[in-house]
Amino acid sequence: KTGTYQIDGEPRMRQRPIGELVDALRLMGAQITYGANEGYPPLHVTGNGLAGGQVTLGTTQSSQFITSLLMIGPYCEHDFFLRFDGDITSRSYVEMTISLMKIFGVDLECDQRLDEIKVPTSRYQAVTYDIEPDASSASYFLAAAAIIPSSRCTIQGLGKNSLQGDVGFADVLHQMGAGLLFGPDFITVMAPSGGQSLHGIDIDMNHMPDMAQTLAVVALFAQGPTIIRNVGNLRVKETDRMVALQIELTKLGANIVIDGDMIRIDPPVGNKIKPAAIDTYDDHRMAMSCAIAGLRSPEPGVIINDPTCVNKTFPGFFGYLDRLRNQ
Repeated sequence: KTGTYQIDGEPRMRQRPIGELVDALRLMGAQITYGANEGYPPLHVTGNGLAGGQVTLGTTQSSQFITSLLMIGPYCEHDFFLRFDGDITSRSYVEMTISLMKIFGVDLECDQRLDEIKVPTSRYQAVTYDIEPDASSASYFLAAAAIIPSSRCTIQGLGKNSLQGDVGFADVLHQMGAGLLFGPDFITVMAPSGGQSLHGIDIDMNHMPDMAQTLAVVALFAQGPTIIRNVGNLRVKETDRMVALQIELTKLGANIVIDGDMIRIDPPVGNKIKPAAIDTYDDHRMAMSCAIAGLRSPEPGVIINDPTCVNKTFPGFFGYLDRLRNQ
């Protein structure tokens, strides 16, 4: 849309790098300047349409950059070609974007390797589409079922047919020893049965990094260490989530080691976490994941500081968590 716009946000947003996206948009013809520090918001954008053409990305900091470029591609003056010269961060989110764009009438062309994606100049078409439950939000309740003895949780509307990569978190819990029923449109996770316990795993979570915090909390209640690999992009989220996890899970009695893009969680002795007040760093996922630890905490329990940060994605989270006590 023609016009001049300023994009800004809270102080943390001014620390989140956006240069990769700005560089790509400039190649497509966008007029964007930085309002303060090079590579970071605020941005000044002059809207005058995009030419399209070809953009090549290396290993990106966020799949959100890829998604945004793909979604605006149909409205470029010419066909848009997005090529990759490196690994695709959070590939499952990119695949979900491609699938949804096709459903809404944009005939993208790409192979399974996603070396190049062609987005033709076109327009989205209105369709009737049932919105799935949010798999990321569902993960906290699946995690709760995995760590609380004799419990189970079923999420309706999510299953094997889901486009969301985060639905795979149920499989991660299953790898740790939780029971799993995975239908075409439902997921049920159950706590380990027969006196068994969860056990630590060594896993690459680059394909669903938003689940890393939840997994790290589940790891507090597993036998043996859990190693989460290839999640360096957690450093550029709402907070540096790797450092935040190290600080807050240490309060709960865990031993946390960060080595490059890997984080290792050694659970507290006997999986008995310490009562603690958890800082959330204005990060909704820190609040929701650490709240799950509170379900297994002795009195006085786990205190979540600044719980309203969950309003970003799940305003009613703590109400739903409280309702579980009456099930």
